[in-house]
This record gives sequence, C-alpha cells and structure tokens, in this order.
Amino acid sequence: VGDRWFEYESTRFQDVSIPLDFKGPQVNFFNVDHASASPYKSGEVIGNTAEGGSCNFDTITFIPHCCGTHTECVGHIVNDDVYINSILPDTLVPASLVSIETIKKNRGSDKIIPKDELESKLLSLDNDFKSALVIRTLPNSEKKLSARYDVDNLPAYLEKDAMALIIEHGFDHLLVDLPSIDRAYDEGRLECHRLFWGLPQGSHDLDGIEPSHRTITELSFVPNDIKDGNYLLQLQITNFIRDAAPSRPLLFSIVEK
Repeated sequence: VGDRWFEYESTRFQDVSIPLDFKGPQVNFFNVDHASASPYKSGEVIGNTAEGGSCNFDTITFIPHCCGTHTECVGHIVNDDVYINSILPDTLVPASLVSIETIKKNRGSDKIIPKDELESKLLSLDNDFKSALVIRTLPNSEKKLSARYDVDNLPAYLEKDAMALIIEHGFDHLLVDLPSIDRAYDEGRLECHRLFWGLPQGSHDLDGIEPSHRTITELSFVPNDIKDGNYLLQLQITNFIRDAAPSRPLLFSIVEK
C-alpha cells in the first residue's frame, strides 16, 4: 500500500453485508415487495424434494437496491448501459472505516451525517487508505439487519457539502449502512449520487464521457466489535450485467511489516 508493506490473513475477514433471509425478517426500503424464494414448478418438474422433486431449486425474486447489501455504479442513474460487473475492481483496495453519529437536521425529522464530524474524521485518516471509505452510522445496532425504511422511519443521509468532502479526499468506493446516500424522498434528484459520479444535476446522459469508475455500496452493516481504522477491502458481487448487484464486502485486518 503506497510504499509500505502490510500482512493480512486471507482466511480471516469481517463480513459487513446483511444476510438475505428469504424465510425471515429482511431489511426493506420504500416498502417494496419482500425478497422471495419459492420452488420452481412446471408440469411434472418440481424443485422441491419435500414435494417429490429430485432436488431443490427455487425461483428467486427481489430488488437488489431495496432488499439488502448491494453495490452500484453510475449506470444506476443514466440512460447509458453501464454495468457494475465491468466497473468493480477485482483486487483488494485500501479502506478506512469511520464511525459517525447522525444528527437531526434543524427541527425536522431528517437525520444527516454531519459535515463537521465527517471532515474531522477524514482529516485524521492515513492517506494510503483512501481508496475506499466505509461509514458506520451511530447509534449502531442489529436492528439495521431488518429495518424498514419508509416515511415512518426515515434513514439518515449525506448532504452535498459532506459528499464534496468525500470527493475531495479522493475516495473511489463509498460504503454506507444506509439504504441511500441521498435523502429518501428527494423528488428524484439524487444529488449526492450525481456528485460522486461526476454527473450534472438533473442529467441522465453521459454525453459521450467515460463512465465513472467509482462505486457506492448501500445497506451494509458493520458490527460494533469491528474497530475504526485501516483495512483491506474486497467487494464481492454477483456477476450481474446490471447497474447494481448484491454484494458482500469483506474487511481484512492488516499488520504493517
């Protein structure tokens, strides 16, 4: 990393994704249909051994953006065909984990990641570990594993000045434990998404420019026993040819040699 050498154990890592339980409680955004899995059935073919089938195989239906940990690219907000499996790097990337207390904005119900605290955290980071930023919002509990985010439970979000700081520090990969980096009900502006991916506000067209190589991972979950600091990050995704895919971010602890 940079001109320094670090060691890590490839079999020892922290999984900061949310497991998707098709038979139990699930995280949910915008009250979309829950992720579902049911045995395939067609004529005499039955994908369930309990019902006489030779093996189990299910039809799975879900929305990656709303039903669990996912990683997305600029294809999420443009008309152009840009796919996450061609954007995401295959290598481990240096990452910084920070914990930040969310605050209420003014007197409304909105909660935000405060710019001042974010700035303080970013200024204290090791410059060699600014490829990826993992934000754990506080308070933090396992309630996030099955939270329903809607008008009755509005999630926190980033404001534009906070996103500008993240861009200024040069991060290529942003991971949050929120369903969106933007305000949930923002009339479709998605201002922070556009800032991070270098797209003009209101635009859905790349206008011939090269798609951003930056990625956003939402609905992660970082348990409290994982300490803030430097890690190596591996972003595992399902090889979907789509703007986003279910993902499994792994954090590897490191020791400098």
